This record gives sequence, structure tokens and C-alpha cells, in this order.
Amino acid sequence: MKFNYQTREHAIEKLQDRTLDLLIIGGGITGAGVALQAAASGLETGLIEMQDFAEGTSSRSTKLVHGGIRYLKNFDVEVVADTVGERAVVQQIAPHVPKPDPMLMPIYDEEGSTFSMFRLKVAMNLYDSLAGINSNSEFANTMLTKEEVLEHQPNLKQEGLLGGGQYLDFNNSDIRLVVENIKRANQDGALIANRVKAVDYTFDENGKVNGVVAEDLLNGKKFEINARYVINTTGPWSDKTRNLNKPEHPIEMMRPTKGVHLVIDRSKLEVSQPIYFDSGYNDGRMIFVIPREKKTYFGTTDTDYHGDFEHPTVTQADVD
Repeated sequence: MKFNYQTREHAIEKLQDRTLDLLIIGGGITGAGVALQAAASGLETGLIEMQDFAEGTSSRSTKLVHGGIRYLKNFDVEVVADTVGERAVVQQIAPHVPKPDPMLMPIYDEEGSTFSMFRLKVAMNLYDSLAGINSNSEFANTMLTKEEVLEHQPNLKQEGLLGGGQYLDFNNSDIRLVVENIKRANQDGALIANRVKAVDYTFDENGKVNGVVAEDLLNGKKFEINARYVINTTGPWSDKTRNLNKPEHPIEMMRPTKGVHLVIDRSKLEVSQPIYFDSGYNDGRMIFVIPREKKTYFGTTDTDYHGDFEHPTVTQADVD
């Protein structure tokens, strides 16, 4: 089944003439994944998204399918095992989306560093084992001398540089991954429409949510969608969605934070591959520098945020 503007009109029409098994509010990667699983399981599934698919958090990632090697410093093996396992699933199903992109990690002689050369080697070996990477593979991790690190990336700071390592990571088109899930869910029968906003809930005689009042943001028309279950996958909008009908007694469970990436033209700072290193301020942060298209990405921060979720902005404090 094609997925286009006509599909949207068809979906909006069909969403009004039946009771769904499941209605999903939110068309980022979480909602898209739930829709895919639900539709593939034979559930009568609907999904609405107030913006375009992946327009929120799911289009603003570091563009990596990152294994989380830093967690191995604290032997948080389960987190890394889950991450690299899921990454392998995505790579198997959709090899055209995540692409191998080895990560360079320079190690400096500085207070509070996440890894020493020895700890890095132990972590990379465990990482490869969890990811199922054979030691004879072209993607197996390698330890690098200071000179070899600088061959990879000549404009790194040389003072205090001890050496480093290189291990397998993947770059990722986050929006493409969402859209691929949306398209497949549609193919499996899910009714999916963007630019449709949930504005209120409907309830049965027992006070249980049994659907939503939705608004087509392209024409302003409101309509009801009935469903046995409604799931909220709206990310940072979760509290706002949860409280559509509780303006006087809102339930607040979220603590929104903002992770900022700086994006500059590649001509201002050329990097040959993704690089991951400590901030150098003994604050527990590690920073990515990622080449992408003709740009260089820096990330990321993690600070509380109370602004407009739909149009987040970068402040000078973020840049600093």
C-alpha cells in the first residue's frame, strides 16, 4: 500500500468509523515502533502525530546508533548488551539505515578521565564480545599509540595525549528509521495520520478512557477516535498529553531536559571520523564530534528545560 497524502485522508476517514484495538498518540520512534509491533500482531491500530513524523526529539539525535561503551566503566553490562543487541536487530532488518562508522576515542592524562589506556582496552574487548564482533573482523577494536591517534585526527590536542582506541559504532538517519517503521506499520494495516492533534479524551460509562477528540490541523475539523486502549508516546509532551482533560489537577511526572548539539560548517573544523572524548573539566561528561554531510556536530549537553517544546532554541549558555 502506498503511503502518501491520499493515505492520510483515507486513514482519517477510517479512524472515525470503527473502534480500534489501540490508538497511539505520537509519531516519533517510540510511537512508530509500537505501531509496527501492534499492526504486525494483527491489532486494529491507529496512530496520530500533531507535527510531522519524527519532527520532535526523533529528528534531533546525535545521528548515531551508539553502543554506550562508557557504561562499561561501571560494569553496567546489561545496558550495553541490550543496546548492541537491538542495534544488531536493526542492522539485520534495515542495513540501509544504520551504517558502520568506527569511533575514535583519544585518551588523555587528566584528572577524572573516564578511561585509562588499560581500562579502555578491557572495555572495548567486552564491548566487541557483547556486540558479537570477531577478533579477526575488520571492525574489531584496536589500540592506538599517540602517533597513530594523531594520524587519524591531526588537529587533536597533543598535550597530555597518551594514545587511544578505535571501536565499531554506527551512524544513523534518525528520521529515516522512524519513517521506515511508519511505512511498514501502514503496510500492515495501521491507520496513520500526521498533522492530527489529540485535544481531549473520551470516556466510557465507567470513566475509563475509550478514545480521543482529535483535530485535523490542516483544516481545523475535530472528530472522535474510539479505541479499547490509548497509549501516550509523545516523549517530552507526555505530561501535556496525559493532562488534556485535567487542567485543574494536572499529573506531572516528567522532568524535561535539553541536550544541545552545535552544528558548524565542515570547513571550519574537519574531522575524519566520529570522535568521543572527556570534556576535560572533570565533570563526568563525554563529548561527541561527528562528521555528517558537510557539517560537524558537537554534542551534547543535558540541562533542565522549560521552554517551547515545538520550537526549542539554543542559548548562549548552551554554547558556552
